[in-house]
Amino acid sequence: MNDLEFQPRQVARKSLGNLWKAIFIAATLLGVLSLATLLYTIVDETFGLVALEFTTPPEELALVPNKAIEDHTSVELAAVVRQALEDGVGTLTPGIVSNYETLQAKPLEQWPKADILDMIYTDILEIEVQETFGLVESLFQKDRITIAVAEEYPDATLIFRSWMSGDFLTGDQSSLVLNAGIRSAIFGTLWTIIIAILFAFPIGVGAAIYLQEYAGDTRLNRFIQTNIYNLAGVPSIIYGMLGLALFVRALEPLTSGEMFGGVDPVTANGRTILSAGLTLGILILPVIIINAQEAFKAIPNSLRYSAYGVGATRWQMIWHHLLPASFDRVLTGTVFAVSRAIGETAPVVVIGASTFLTLDPTGPFSKFTVLPMQIYTWTARPEAGFKNAAGAAILILLILLVALNLSAILYRNHLRKTKEASS
Repeated sequence: MNDLEFQPRQVARKSLGNLWKAIFIAATLLGVLSLATLLYTIVDETFGLVALEFTTPPEELALVPNKAIEDHTSVELAAVVRQALEDGVGTLTPGIVSNYETLQAKPLEQWPKADILDMIYTDILEIEVQETFGLVESLFQKDRITIAVAEEYPDATLIFRSWMSGDFLTGDQSSLVLNAGIRSAIFGTLWTIIIAILFAFPIGVGAAIYLQEYAGDTRLNRFIQTNIYNLAGVPSIIYGMLGLALFVRALEPLTSGEMFGGVDPVTANGRTILSAGLTLGILILPVIIINAQEAFKAIPNSLRYSAYGVGATRWQMIWHHLLPASFDRVLTGTVFAVSRAIGETAPVVVIGASTFLTLDPTGPFSKFTVLPMQIYTWTARPEAGFKNAAGAAILILLILLVALNLSAILYRNHLRKTKEASS
């Protein structure tokens, strides 16, 4: 080929390469822009101005001066309630308080702070969220918002609110958005994920060891491998239906705790944390198997042969050489699989996660809710403020995911440094 034929083709190849490079850069920028838009939307919903309307102004309550209502202790809030009853403020009556105290079998001063706040907001202040505004709008268009709120809600008070706060993290769920919290949802999420890991990790790694080191390249093994890859792509709601049929119904005596006693057989059912955890465990099992196999494949055969050369059996080679050498990769793949499970909503909806739960889970046989379920419930509610609470819950979920992935990366790097130092 002479130069007259070569040079045009070289120019065409370079042009094609530059075109694909531009496409790849555009795809990367589009992905970054999408993530930035997501974070912007979440943060914008989590902070901002709120138009509140009080039937009873807070100034009429016997609050501690220069102290926000949420910052009062339970004893101080109880004193506020009793003083409001004496002054006839709000719609709360002494009989109602007496009935509540009898129902909870303890005086008002010993109630959870969230319950007393609920009573103050609902029955004394009779507070209502009229409208909420995003962070950017609140910072740069405050004057316009103030004028609009004054015209549309003359009796409303405009305050700047962070929907993500300490009370939000530690509070119970509530029908009043200003007092709603996600403590039970966080505990439910942690319970289900721990059960999923305890179930899926040993089974997944064990299956990967067998398929990679023992099964060999047989027709049956190739069939199993193909189906594992297919299972990794099955929609999560299918796993929810499997969990409903297997764990909630077929294994109800086990998952409800009835088999072990200590629960009422009349009210016991399989819609518990244990069922949700096992369902999520099955959901991430194919992913763990695939990641573990890839981790084992990355280990050079020279390590295996060197172990055999000094007289080690296959199991000794796996236990003392293969697993330590690949554990950092196995751990990283497992954490990524768990990250997927944390954000799943469809399986837990089918299993029967609660949409409103004020009791913290105390064991694997407890009723439960999880953060994705709480977010889904709040975004479906029409009342003003719940979408902002959902934004705060999403931010907490993202922080939890980042912390989990960061911990896995740091631990993986620690393991690699340890191996390098010992080699």
